[in-house]
Amino acid sequence: MSSFLLSANRAALRMRWGTSVNPVSAKPFRWYTTEIERKPLFDKILIANRGEIACRIMRTAKKLGIKTVAVFSDADRNALHVKMADEAYNIGPAASAESYLKADKIIEVARMSGAQAIHPGYGFLSENAGFAERLAKENITFIGPPGSAMTSMGSKSESKFIMQAAKVPVVPGYHGENQDDAFLKAEAAKIGYPVLIKAVKGGGGKGMRIVETPEDFEIMLESSRREAMKSFSDDKVLVEKYLVTPRHVEVQVFADKLGNAVYLFERDCSVQRRHQKILEEAPAPGLSEELRRELGEKAVAAAKAVNYVGAGTVEFIMDNTDQKFYFMEMNTRLQVEHPITEMITNTDLVQWQLEVAAGNRLPQLQHELKKDGWAFEARIYAENPNNNFLPDVGPLLHVQTPEASSSVRLETGFVQGDEISVHYDPMIAKLVVHGEDRTAALRILRKALSEYEVVGLNTNIEFLKTLAAHPAFIAGEVETGFIKKYEADMFAPAPPLDPATVAQASLSMVLRDLEASKQAAIAADDASSPFTLNSGLRLNQISEQKLAFKLEDQDVQVGVEFNKDGTYNVRVQTPSKITVFNKVMAKLAGESSVIAEIENRMYKTSVVQEGDQVHVFAEEGKEEKAGSLRTPMPCKISQVMCKPGDKVVKGQALVILEAMKMEHIIKSPVDGIVSDVFFNVGEMVAENKSLIAFEEKDEETEA
Repeated sequence: MSSFLLSANRAALRMRWGTSVNPVSAKPFRWYTTEIERKPLFDKILIANRGEIACRIMRTAKKLGIKTVAVFSDADRNALHVKMADEAYNIGPAASAESYLKADKIIEVARMSGAQAIHPGYGFLSENAGFAERLAKENITFIGPPGSAMTSMGSKSESKFIMQAAKVPVVPGYHGENQDDAFLKAEAAKIGYPVLIKAVKGGGGKGMRIVETPEDFEIMLESSRREAMKSFSDDKVLVEKYLVTPRHVEVQVFADKLGNAVYLFERDCSVQRRHQKILEEAPAPGLSEELRRELGEKAVAAAKAVNYVGAGTVEFIMDNTDQKFYFMEMNTRLQVEHPITEMITNTDLVQWQLEVAAGNRLPQLQHELKKDGWAFEARIYAENPNNNFLPDVGPLLHVQTPEASSSVRLETGFVQGDEISVHYDPMIAKLVVHGEDRTAALRILRKALSEYEVVGLNTNIEFLKTLAAHPAFIAGEVETGFIKKYEADMFAPAPPLDPATVAQASLSMVLRDLEASKQAAIAADDASSPFTLNSGLRLNQISEQKLAFKLEDQDVQVGVEFNKDGTYNVRVQTPSKITVFNKVMAKLAGESSVIAEIENRMYKTSVVQEGDQVHVFAEEGKEEKAGSLRTPMPCKISQVMCKPGDKVVKGQALVILEAMKMEHIIKSPVDGIVSDVFFNVGEMVAENKSLIAFEEKDEETEA
């Protein structure tokens, strides 16, 4: 048998030929065949990340027989990604600047472990051109684009000029080198308010500020620069026109080292809070096939303009009124929301990354890629939507997730018992669903969200349920201002508490109390004890247990009466009415569930007790006085812009907090005089601590 290599279809082809014998005629014959020459994948890779993306990469590596090396900080010693890896190494303290951003330590671990390549995930070092270039010198493969492409696309200003040269439309604005405050303010006036200040090397909403009026420009500029310096070590900014009704539409692109480049269709990421995505879908709703093709072709042109290699996302901002789109930026890494693209293209983009990094051709070319159905991704965050979506921290005391299937996928780096730390992004998981069309996918999403339970900290799950059920969202009327536009609907007052729900919670607590008594009696070897009875009967009498709950400012009294036939009568008393449920049948079903038949309806409810709080997950799925100013979350004081005796006006910026790698500007809730400032710059402050005291209308109000 002989063979030789030739180049065809931008891939190395190997032609083989030889002579064989026909088993029927016994005569020799000549045969020829060609096959794509594939280079072997890596034997071992290091994943320079944490959380769900590290776990996601490990799953594909395991599928392909590739060993994985994890790195972890002191705070992540018991994290899921550490447990999943074949090897794991500590790289420093909790602060990311001393661990996950330490290139020297990560390279040292790669050498020590024998890893041939490093996958950066997203965030941390994933878009650090210097890191990629250094790995090349160290003869370690960077599973991502070349440093030159990251440098070009990492600068929002330089990338705009490159895009203009490649005939990709860009948003009107100033992208130059002059960073003088007065000059930038003058450029903003020329562009016309509102404007958007963006960190030149920004991403993920960091260093981004919307400026509505000239009066706000300087303070927003300062805040943007500070956040940019902390996140990217570069405080340069650009100023662009802010579109009032924009959509965020992005295109997944992929390129190999052989000159092939494709787009894997678009995603809509318009529904955002604090400039960060929370609900994404693919494809984007309401676009013509012609517009989809144009978006894809422009995205590929953008990638080719910088000789791109690997996975990337070209982000466009689209005017919802005329559907004109403009280049916004290119993320030179795998995006958080990549699973929805995988769901509609039946691909594994991490495997694509590994193939490309090994020097192989793209697994599919453009003509081979087809859309299949619709997909949504809901980001499950530890945050409080009712407190401006500010992040929360704490333990995951109880976690129950939807069951995974071909249409439901869960990407997470945490399990029950883990803790969400103040040091890192507060995302707990990504819930990804797929359906045959948008309506079907949205129906699956709503059901999956209704099955998701988290206790221990605030999450956005209830908010996501409201969002996914909103008529405008169901109709596909998405825009980046969606949450603000429908704020009254998104944050509508909670409906009155259903007495049946209170009854289920009460029965769960009573039954668990009885079960605990029974187990204690069994452990004491006292089988004759009346506490071993599940009925709650004592001395052949009907007995009753009473419980008291407080829901916000309402007192709720419950009486659970034990009947001789093993059923229960439950009396629920609220300030407005009394409801009695007779002959209720109930039993425990697992660690936290109770099954109850109430008025001929069967309920299955999760009831989780956290200290003196009771969390009820039924089938259907702090107020501050004027003049107060308190920390909305655990944070660090970044800047204090007032002192005792200062006269302040309502809405004036007084304190800037730093938490979860983001800055949060705290403004005065009133006109008044500052009487005291309780914390200094650099101090760490717990949630709900008083920051400022005011004198208001001749009365001192402590905040």
